[in-house]
Amino acid sequence: MASDESILDRIEALVAEEHRLHHREEDDAVDDAALAEDRRRLDRVSVELDRCWDLLRQRRARRSAGSDPEGADVRDADTVEGYQQ
Repeated sequence: MASDESILDRIEALVAEEHRLHHREEDDAVDDAALAEDRRRLDRVSVELDRCWDLLRQRRARRSAGSDPEGADVRDADTVEGYQQ
């Protein structure tokens, strides 16, 4: 199971990729295929970020409740994306 630190490292890497993609999206505005691929990748990065944050929140909640954070599970994209804000 991943540690909180490794999850945070993954979040940082995904956020950096998200920023690169947003910047590249501006450069790819004249290339429809490249722009579409950037947007698909942004969607995947966004979902992965949501899953990482969800896992980190689960671990913190379990720790706060006196449970083992290792019992937290990565939830599937459909579950995490179905949460209401």
